[in-house]
Amino acid sequence: MALLGFVIDFFTSINGIFYLIAYLFGGIPFGLIYGKIFGKINITEHGSGSIGATNVLRVLKETKPEIAKKIAILTIISDALKGIIIIAIARYLGLTYEAQWFIALLAVLGHCYSPFLRFEGGKGVATGVGVIAMFLPLEALIGLVTWFIVGKILKISSIASLFGVLIGVSSSFIIHPEVPYIETHTPLVIIAFIIFYKHIPNIVRLIQKKESKII
Repeated sequence: MALLGFVIDFFTSINGIFYLIAYLFGGIPFGLIYGKIFGKINITEHGSGSIGATNVLRVLKETKPEIAKKIAILTIISDALKGIIIIAIARYLGLTYEAQWFIALLAVLGHCYSPFLRFEGGKGVATGVGVIAMFLPLEALIGLVTWFIVGKILKISSIASLFGVLIGVSSSFIIHPEVPYIETHTPLVIIAFIIFYKHIPNIVRLIQKKESKII
């Protein structure tokens, strides 16, 4: 009974409510939704099966090439906003920065392990960059610039994403030796770990030289 009481108290507290909302909102598969609405196709059954913008672009290029880039960009923006919106509301209502960082982490987890897709999902890059930008905008910008440059040169989305995350998070140790308000890089490292873990199949394909390029 004590455990049940704790769970009830937790999920009826403002922090607990935000944690639940962050995970559920993070789990909304915008790529899948846009693919069905605009492309009349289930992207989880094609390409890599991911709900992220890269797979949206790859799949729609074959079926609806005239809208592929636009829908991919829309997917990136929507995935990035998942965490941004919830964190912004939490900040407005005065939740602590520790709680806000936990919301950020749960939004990324929701995207990568969506409760609406039997706990499958995307790779977490756009959502991760979005939530990090709410706390460390310069590091997020560095990651985005790295992603753009590497992507333009190599034309391989996974390499660009991994380098962007690695350089962006690594730069935080130089720019902010102690992360403001929480004085630890733990949330950043966990988010980076989740993203790298979700990219293991891509890393394997890269080693085997079988990873597809985005032309």
